[in-house]
Amino acid sequence: MNIYLILYILYFSFVSVDNIHLFQLNSYRYRRYFRWLVPDNILSYDRVVGIILLAAALPLNDILNIAVLAVFFIAKAIIKKRKKSSQKTPLVFTNRVKRLYATTLLVYIASVTTTTLLVPQAATIVGAAMILFSDLVMLIANIINTPIEKGINRYYYNDAKKIIASHKGLIIIGVTGSFGKTSTKNYLASILAEKYNVLVTPGNFNTLLGVVRTIREQLRPYHQVFIVEMGAKQQGDIKEICDLVHPSIGIVTAVGEMHLETFKSIENIQKTKFELINSLPANGLGIINTESQLAREFNGITSKCNIATYSIEQPSATTAQNVEYGANGIAFTLSTNGERYESRLLGTGNLLNMLAAIIVSDHLSVPVHKQKSAIARLQPVEHRLSMRRNNGITILDDAYNSNPQGARMALEVLKNFSISDGNQRIVITPGFVEMGSRQYEANRELGGDIARCCDYAIVVNETNRKAIASGIEENGFPSDKLFLAASLNEAHAHLATIIKAGDVVLYENDLPDNFK
Repeated sequence: MNIYLILYILYFSFVSVDNIHLFQLNSYRYRRYFRWLVPDNILSYDRVVGIILLAAALPLNDILNIAVLAVFFIAKAIIKKRKKSSQKTPLVFTNRVKRLYATTLLVYIASVTTTTLLVPQAATIVGAAMILFSDLVMLIANIINTPIEKGINRYYYNDAKKIIASHKGLIIIGVTGSFGKTSTKNYLASILAEKYNVLVTPGNFNTLLGVVRTIREQLRPYHQVFIVEMGAKQQGDIKEICDLVHPSIGIVTAVGEMHLETFKSIENIQKTKFELINSLPANGLGIINTESQLAREFNGITSKCNIATYSIEQPSATTAQNVEYGANGIAFTLSTNGERYESRLLGTGNLLNMLAAIIVSDHLSVPVHKQKSAIARLQPVEHRLSMRRNNGITILDDAYNSNPQGARMALEVLKNFSISDGNQRIVITPGFVEMGSRQYEANRELGGDIARCCDYAIVVNETNRKAIASGIEENGFPSDKLFLAASLNEAHAHLATIIKAGDVVLYENDLPDNFK
């Protein structure tokens, strides 16, 4: 094999890592990947390289090929180094990624080698063309691997099912919702740990395979309670997890406009979230946040389980009364027992999450004094309205996976912060994504909320810039208090020029690397 073909293979190996990274960021879904690719990202650096290599390969000029490749190797190395330093979500080298990478390289090497043996003069053309369409080569490799991945997943699933079936007496609690599920899961685990040995699905292991992995790697005979966070991006996702773990208690934290791009309608989101409640046995307990209008109004419950409801302002079985919000936390009286609870958590969203956790704790007979003690020690989940102070500046971090209702709650917390004259309430946000036809309007509404709650706004990235700015400007927000930043780095650079001790900064959402 000629030296420039070897260089082609090396260059293709670099390109494939980037392609797989973007495929992973798009959840390995073809439609989402192509939606990212076309039209905004179709003319990438690597595609331009492929076009030039193909032009150089046509006259079969070996020296030209090697020279061109040498230049692009150096440029690629520089670009990769810069991209790595600014990446928010680096590529995770899971076993699936390793298999996909190996198959992608095998497809490329096999194609180039076969062409070299059969039609030597066309080898460089094929090699360059496959670099030009390297993303398609990666997708072909994924199609090749699909039966293998399905077989591996089936084995893991069946193994997890056996483990669950053998664990007699295990109390399984499902937690789902458009937002609030991770915080609710963690708060509930902290309270139940006062009496039980508890296992929770870690981090964002809220897909079927994430739950399977948790069961196989972490569930032990001594665990008494298993709290399972259940995420979904399409109908049937929650039911799949329920069919595996068979929960006896289920919490729906909220129903909102999340992942409309894949769900297509609010009704589909409602049905999917309530797959958890409808999977509960007749002696089970379903817990619903009636503060969420879409959860409150759902009328498709088919399970005969007991239903408990909670809220702050809406009629429900459990409510928080005499609520006091402050910069240092929340205090409230529980309607069911008259007890006063205090927490360092912020905002109505966290209060609702605590109410759900208290209902389950009561159901599982955790003493009230232990509940109160655990609630007083609760820490906010990272990037979910957590607070820190630095050099006199208060930073509210709500940067994880924002949504319209959650953002509105976070902005209310920001609005209610007491500041001195001359200080500012500042928000930094790129808005919401994956909202389908509602995306522009939801981001315009976000702009209106920002104008109502903030003194200064920094809108990050291009994706939702026009919509957010429109909503801000329509509500009479001063134009000199709005800054449009092309990136988070630019936002931080600008923030450094305006911020001072006594200011409060809210980070609301953070888009992954596959959004501009």
